[in-house]
Amino acid sequence: MADSAAGKSLNPKFTPKLKTEQAVEDLARKIIAGDRQALAQAITLIESVLVDDRLKQETLMAKLLPHAGRSTRIGITGIPGAGKSTLIEAIGMEAVSHGRKVAVLAVDPSSQISGGSILGDKTRMEKLSRHASAFIRPSPSSGNIGGVAQTTRESIVLCEAAGYDTIFIETVGVGQSETAVHSMVDIFVLVTIPGTGDELQGIKRGIMEMADLILINKASQQADKAKLTNAQIGNILHLFPPHPSGMPVQVLICDAFEKDQVADTFKLITAYEASIQASGYKQRRRMAQQVYWFRETLQEALQIRFLQQDSMINKIKQAESEIMAGKADPYHAAMQIIDQLFK
Repeated sequence: MADSAAGKSLNPKFTPKLKTEQAVEDLARKIIAGDRQALAQAITLIESVLVDDRLKQETLMAKLLPHAGRSTRIGITGIPGAGKSTLIEAIGMEAVSHGRKVAVLAVDPSSQISGGSILGDKTRMEKLSRHASAFIRPSPSSGNIGGVAQTTRESIVLCEAAGYDTIFIETVGVGQSETAVHSMVDIFVLVTIPGTGDELQGIKRGIMEMADLILINKASQQADKAKLTNAQIGNILHLFPPHPSGMPVQVLICDAFEKDQVADTFKLITAYEASIQASGYKQRRRMAQQVYWFRETLQEALQIRFLQQDSMINKIKQAESEIMAGKADPYHAAMQIIDQLFK
């Protein structure tokens, strides 16, 4: 919920119409009742970076947190072109057919100019987006290098409060910095495609070490390559330390367009879900994530309060002018301001 440099909303034309605390309470009640329109409005409010919206955000979260936490959170990451969105839709449709309520938080790359997102996932998941038991929300990454939006955790809480029991978080892509999603999900899924086994060993070891499940997608037309990739990944996983859950990382060959394979994928996810629930690993992971969230929120709040002080704003502007004029270097200018703060 941090302020942007310009201090503007992600969508400057939108102002959440929640002028009173009663309006926020009404919104919270609608969300708990499962109102999808209210949920969409609440996420827009949470994504707002307007100073006037901060108290409303805090009030809304306080009212909804007691109703959250009862879901399975599934992070989906993968190389570009791996078919993450198509696979999520296929698994999502399988999940709703089993009585699940599915929410998809799809993080789109942000425009460097407007800060807005491409918002293409809702159109790619056309079938799932129309289902009464599904909710899809594309959100801009706002340049966040963690592969998720700054307010993804809060959006998860809102979806859980609205009764969604299976929540997919699709990241922007994959890379050494695309790991923030791991700190907010129960099951971390890496999606790859046939023919990428050697690449995975080199450039994506950090992701593979955190993966709970690895799916080799788009396998129907490349069966031999898929089997080879499966073997390569298996060889790589043997080099890693044991998984924190105590269970081996599962690797599955699948195809989003093959119904039987999608069903097998959903079964694998639900089996892993049951295992971590029974072993207590899910609860331990959630508690560690709560502490991580606390530290992130504390750091963000301190940064916002620090940067909003009039005296600090003036000092920062002066330091920037001196840097632009070549009279100061960035490091020492920053340290001087910090030293002045703690005197």
